[in-house]
Amino acid sequence: GSLEQMLLVPGARISIAVAKAVSHWLLTGLPLVVAAPVFGLLFDMSPAAIASLVAGLVLGTPVLSLLGGLGAALTLGLRSGAVLLILIIVPLCIPAIIFGAGAVAAVESGLSARGHYSLLGALLIFTAVLAPMATGAALRIATE
Repeated sequence: GSLEQMLLVPGARISIAVAKAVSHWLLTGLPLVVAAPVFGLLFDMSPAAIASLVAGLVLGTPVLSLLGGLGAALTLGLRSGAVLLILIIVPLCIPAIIFGAGAVAAVESGLSARGHYSLLGALLIFTAVLAPMATGAALRIATE
């Protein structure tokens, strides 16, 4: 009901997708970023590795929130939507996870993590530009 009411406003699909992704990140990604240094200390990580972990999470978790919103919009109203959501979204999330973990591993090895951060930033820019539009289009299709 409420989603249909929000979608009645002309041109609001992209802003709804962005607002939902930002609110999801604020409720899930930000607490993870805040808790990461504590977990890094529990796992006896070096301060440089903890900083790398936090930077990777800051760049990677918004990608996961945006892709999750896209997957939720694509499977809206389907019976077996959970299985389809896994099949669609998990392969798209794997690069963000790999580059985030690779940045921490690079710092732990004494190497530079700039390449990993660059790729995470590129993924974030790519998803921040395209995912809200795709999510809006998927919401339009699902509610018709």
